[in-house]
Amino acid sequence: MKIYRSDRYPLPLPPGHRFPAEKYPMLYQAVAQFAADLIEDTPLASDAELLAAHTPEYLAKLRDGALSAAEQRVIGLPWSAELLLRSRASTGATLAACRAALAEGCGVSLAGGTHHAFADHGSGFCVFNDSAVALRVLQAEGAVQRALVIDLDVHQGNGTAQMLADTPSLFTFSMHGANNFPFAKQQSDWDIELADGCDDATYLAELAGALPVLLAQAQPDLVIYLAGADAYAGDRLGKLALTPDGLRVRDELVLDACRRFALPVAITMGGGYAQPISETVAIQATTVRLAWERFA
Repeated sequence: MKIYRSDRYPLPLPPGHRFPAEKYPMLYQAVAQFAADLIEDTPLASDAELLAAHTPEYLAKLRDGALSAAEQRVIGLPWSAELLLRSRASTGATLAACRAALAEGCGVSLAGGTHHAFADHGSGFCVFNDSAVALRVLQAEGAVQRALVIDLDVHQGNGTAQMLADTPSLFTFSMHGANNFPFAKQQSDWDIELADGCDDATYLAELAGALPVLLAQAQPDLVIYLAGADAYAGDRLGKLALTPDGLRVRDELVLDACRRFALPVAITMGGGYAQPISETVAIQATTVRLAWERFA
């Protein structure tokens, strides 16, 4: 098992910006308390790797600092050279985590889950779609034939669904808030929409019922698991009502299913916007600890 950190590539933001960039160094510190020997610096995604899923025109705009003000507003982050570097790192971490999963059973990115990015534009704090890039690269290399994205961020993985829609061997599953961003949903291979205020019992029953069917349908060589912390009741952007214990059981269900069927799993962090942000960090550190207990 390997764990990849991206926090060495900081993201400068204007004062008061609502994206919690401080989460990432905090998460690294939390995970280092129990798994320091497994943590590695992330490789940066190359142009060739990014172009496996993104258009040349979009990548050129990012390299040249040529995004319009409107395009930056859709992303929700101001362009900077540091933003491009950080986005390469986050995407590279997911690809590296997938390679580690294929070699050792599990890999973790302490960032990633940037599932709102599309081939030709970013959206919702997401510049590159790390899952789509990783799976396109690995399929082109012949490292995987079939793969499954289990997206349990509270927001639908709209970019991932759209970018992989033309490839039946790359199966997308998203379980998310029905009334949350993005308000114009895409069609995943399987979507489960949840009402505002959904609690632990309802959420876990839906997930436990779906997982065996999902794995049978997708027949994956690799699973990417977006373990978003934003279904937590204390999340500013979540609208659901899961407790930390409920999120722990959610992670156990996914990770134990992967182990039961001997499926390599790469874990990305997805969203989390609690106040204080330390509550998000605790949830995501628990996700990594559960993987560490099972695979390390």
